[in-house]
Order: sequence, then structure tokens, then C-alpha cells
Amino acid sequence: MQSSAAYSNSIIPLQQVLDLLDRIAKIQGRDVPPIVEIEKLRLLPTGTFGRSWADFLNEHNLKPFTTGSRRKQLHDGVHILTGYGTDLMGEAELQAFLLGTKFSIINFMLGLGLLRAIHKNLNSQQQFSWDRLWQAYQRGLHSHFDPDNWQPEILWHLPLTNVQALFFTIKN
Repeated sequence: MQSSAAYSNSIIPLQQVLDLLDRIAKIQGRDVPPIVEIEKLRLLPTGTFGRSWADFLNEHNLKPFTTGSRRKQLHDGVHILTGYGTDLMGEAELQAFLLGTKFSIINFMLGLGLLRAIHKNLNSQQQFSWDRLWQAYQRGLHSHFDPDNWQPEILWHLPLTNVQALFFTIKN
């Protein structure tokens, strides 16, 4: 199980959400074998996309998603590409970004759940910003990123900055 910092102190029952996503993927025929092989990524040179992925997981004390759809299993890679954090606001930005790239009811529902969790935690240290969410949405809208069809497996050996440039250059 992956325990995200964004959910550890929130009202969201993370494991229940992840299990539901896996059941939906299986019903829809989108369940795929594990994609992220963390031990192989750790062997890549520093600064590559794959090594950055492994370092991100280590830094946040996370394990890769190894069940369900490609979109779910590659979630942490989107954090690495975008630089959005793993706190509630960062996760909300990530969902806004994904909604900008390609509408998905699941991302919409996750985003709403995150907004609820942020609202419940406003008295704590959590900062909320509609502007940040709008910027994330616009960034997704204007990117070349397709969350359903990108193939990080063929990009892991490339420098992270080169991979980011593939998705975040200005569209014509």
C-alpha cells in the first residue's frame, strides 16, 4: 500500500479509494501488470527521469503503485514531471492538471474529495489557493501530456529536464 502524505492526516480513506480504483479498472478491462520496477529505476544515473522517480518515492517514503490502471500506476511520475507536492494542495493541483489534460470523472471526484479535505484542514497549516488550481488546470490544458497514453518506460533513461520539455513546450 502506498501511503501518501496528503492523505495521512485527512478524512480520505486512501486504501478504500485505491481499492475502488482497482475494481473499476478491472471491470473496464484497464487493469495492467506492474509498470514501475523501483529497483531498476534506482540503478539509473542521477538526473534521469527514472532515477528522479525512484528518488521521489524514497524521499517521500512511498512505494510505487503496482496495481490497477496505467493512469493510477503512473501517478507519481506526474508529480515528478509537474513538481506538484504530495500535500493536500499539491495533490489537488495534480488533479487540476490532469483535468486540464484530459477530463476524467475519477480525477474530478478525487479533486472534489481533496477540496473537502483541504476545507476541513484550513485551520491547520494547509494553504489553499484557487489561483494555484487554475494555473495547474491551464498548465494541463496547454501541455502535450496525455495521462492515458504516455509511456514513461521509454523515457526513464532520459534526463528529467528533457522529459519535461517533451510535455510542457508551447503548443502551436
